[in-house]
Amino acid sequence: MRTKICGITSYEDAIMAIDAGADALGFVFYEKSPRYLTPLQAKKIIQKLPPFIEKVALFVNVDAQTVNATCKDVGATLAQIHFDADTAFYDALEIPHIKVIRAQKKEDILKYSDEYRLVDAYCEAYGGAGKQINTEWFEGINCSKIILAGGLNPQNITALKKYGFYAFDVSSGVEISHGKKDAKKVKEFIQNAC
Repeated sequence: MRTKICGITSYEDAIMAIDAGADALGFVFYEKSPRYLTPLQAKKIIQKLPPFIEKVALFVNVDAQTVNATCKDVGATLAQIHFDADTAFYDALEIPHIKVIRAQKKEDILKYSDEYRLVDAYCEAYGGAGKQINTEWFEGINCSKIILAGGLNPQNITALKKYGFYAFDVSSGVEISHGKKDAKKVKEFIQNAC
């Protein structure tokens, strides 16, 4: 099972997550988030990372030019789009991207079903609220292109493997405090997810 540790704010946490087996790291470029990093801060971390790790840049309510420029500047390999955007926005992106569905009802998880997408529980704030989606919604659904996020932690991850998700994405569930990861929780999360 693939795992992404999101809300990375330091090189130490990045390397710790990689050493624990993370496939991807998330960097938050949303200024209202307690895990926000400036592009310069993220670039300093990303430049020192080993190869073959996905470096995901998370955006909320920006234009395509900002996404393109930021990702190229910092060395991100994937953009995570946490807001509703039109076709013109996605057509203008010059970097691989993933759409985020902030699901309020079962039907929402079926959006973009022909694409890999991240499904998170809806909340007013964008990401990191630790709210878990109703997992019963995934009964009988092909989840092989879904990255599940929201309210995940080392204790509840094992029971979710039966749905066959493509990957799990965690942030607050493996933290000591906002933006500071707990090495023991990260390791347990990845071990339990695999």
